[in-house]
Amino acid sequence: MEKAERLKQLPPYLFVQIRNKIREAQARGIDVISLGVGDPDHPTPSHIVEALCKAAHDPANHPYPPDEEKGMLAFREAVAGWYARRFGVQLDPQTEVLALIGSKEGNHHLALGLLNPGDLAIVPDPAYPAYLASVIFAGAEVYRVPLDPSRGFLPNLADIPTDVARRAKLLVLNYPNNPTTAVAPLEFYQEAVAFARTFDLVVCNDNPYSEIAYDGYQPVSLLRAEGALEVGVEFNSLSKPYNMTGWRIGMAVGNREVIAAMAQVKENTDSGIFAAVQHAGIAALTGPQDCVQAVVSVYQHRRDRVVGVLRELGLQVEAPRATFYVWAPTPNGMPSMDFASLLLEEAGVVVTPGIGYGSRGEGFIRLSLTVPDHRLDEALRRLVERRAAIRAAVSH
Repeated sequence: MEKAERLKQLPPYLFVQIRNKIREAQARGIDVISLGVGDPDHPTPSHIVEALCKAAHDPANHPYPPDEEKGMLAFREAVAGWYARRFGVQLDPQTEVLALIGSKEGNHHLALGLLNPGDLAIVPDPAYPAYLASVIFAGAEVYRVPLDPSRGFLPNLADIPTDVARRAKLLVLNYPNNPTTAVAPLEFYQEAVAFARTFDLVVCNDNPYSEIAYDGYQPVSLLRAEGALEVGVEFNSLSKPYNMTGWRIGMAVGNREVIAAMAQVKENTDSGIFAAVQHAGIAALTGPQDCVQAVVSVYQHRRDRVVGVLRELGLQVEAPRATFYVWAPTPNGMPSMDFASLLLEEAGVVVTPGIGYGSRGEGFIRLSLTVPDHRLDEALRRLVERRAAIRAAVSH
């Protein structure tokens, strides 16, 4: 049997590679501490769990969920209410909101709903690997626009060749950004909307880290930009702010034609989100939000400790304003895979090599803050303890 050509075009999935490296190291007796994957280490808040349990006991929620391709209207209304309160964006829950099995799924449905074989999508470099995979699954071509550190990891849309922009049907953005932790001001979103209008394409911002921000900073939404609903959609997720990665629930919001296209893909792909999970999502969006601030405070404290130790090691690290990652340059331009391997061998600490996010990620590593404090402290202690060995290995 020979697998489909589209699968041959995909690079090895980054996080599977990381898991394999962890298993190999553990098999050699190394106590591995992984800072490689962003998966919240706190439990889901109790009021959300209780809402799930109550709804799960109700037989009315056991069949296929109502409005299975779009999500329950009550959930979509909760999303619209949350967007109004959080971003000042007014949405029609009937036509401008779609329930997702996480924003990762949304990326695939967006690509399948918009792109034909031979079409072109503009994807950032570096970027979350699912963006590239989604375009490949749709049979379309990818143009990688670089995220330049000198521009705060914002793409220079003016540098995109005109012939590329005219061919493109989709521009993918992701702010706050994974992996670079960069944030985007409203002015940049306004520029992106103008670009989309000029070249008749859809702009999508993947925004699952909107609530994980520090020092009083509040990320904005693409949909705040004037005219964004005419050309744009945004994904968000309950995974990060409410510690619900395993629950698989998120949302797409924005242009009604794009939402309708995604819903058409979904109705031919899945049967929706378990209704009890949607009730839990309503509890998350409409209930007390102090649980979000509590976990953000934990991440901010961890951020400060990680940044401090990395600076001790001689790395020129900026403290991120958002996300639960730290994006750090490797010493002396060392290849990111080599530096990641060095940290694993010397300290038993796993980090993500930037090359896994695209060629422009080379020369960086990403560290996740979603590790219990005692294990994070141990990882940092090992790095400090092995500082001399790490520096010696880098200098050779």
